[in-house]
Amino acid sequence: MRLENRVAIVTGGAMGNGLGIVKVFLKNGADVIILDYAKELNETLEELKKEYQKVSGIQVDIRDEIKLHNIVEEIIQEKGKIDILVNNAGVAKLVPFLEMTDEIRDYHFDINIKGTWNVTKEILPYMKKQKYGRIVNLSSVTGPMVADSGEVAYATTKAALMGFTKALAIEVVEDNITVNAIQPGYIMTPMVEKIAKDSDSKNPQSVVDGIAEGIPMKRLGTIEELGYLALFLASDESSYITGQGFVIDGGSTLPETKSVGV
Repeated sequence: MRLENRVAIVTGGAMGNGLGIVKVFLKNGADVIILDYAKELNETLEELKKEYQKVSGIQVDIRDEIKLHNIVEEIIQEKGKIDILVNNAGVAKLVPFLEMTDEIRDYHFDINIKGTWNVTKEILPYMKKQKYGRIVNLSSVTGPMVADSGEVAYATTKAALMGFTKALAIEVVEDNITVNAIQPGYIMTPMVEKIAKDSDSKNPQSVVDGIAEGIPMKRLGTIEELGYLALFLASDESSYITGQGFVIDGGSTLPETKSVGV
């Protein structure tokens, strides 16, 4: 049980990558609190509680600083500490740059950047006080490494999270707090399913298959595979690592060109 007696908060943990992280954390003994705005939260908790006792959830919009403050205080009063924070909550809407409204731009910035900022700012003082913490931010290969058309807002926010990770890591290193980032490529999540459904293709599965064909491993990752990377970064096994980004993409960012073979 690598996270036995650890209290972890996972934002956006009701589905997708966040749910993969929650499942792996629970399997490894953590007491997990999910913070999520999604309506799927209650259904997810019902399913998880069939197997795990130490899981709970609170519905919250991470843009709401006042509600976040009250929630974190309640968690501290009940649990006594917060050891691990996974900033997973995020959004993505693909819109060409010149067609993107300020509202859609700000939607990305307010959740992906400011939301992460808000949650971290509420929890970090307690980590500093206890002289221990593990913070894991969900960035992406999109932005820091690659990008496709329509991803300007999303890519900008995910690149910003890498800067956030590095700068925060150096500020808290003397408090025995590590800050690292995960940079996923294509993982089979509801977000990918939505991209496939929103495409012009009459067969969404063909879109997924096309994505897989461009990945050297010829498949998308699973949420559990990402969860195990988060587990390592949230555990004491990663105690000498901070301020780093870890790519998990099946090798999709390796090829210089899209051609296969010579």
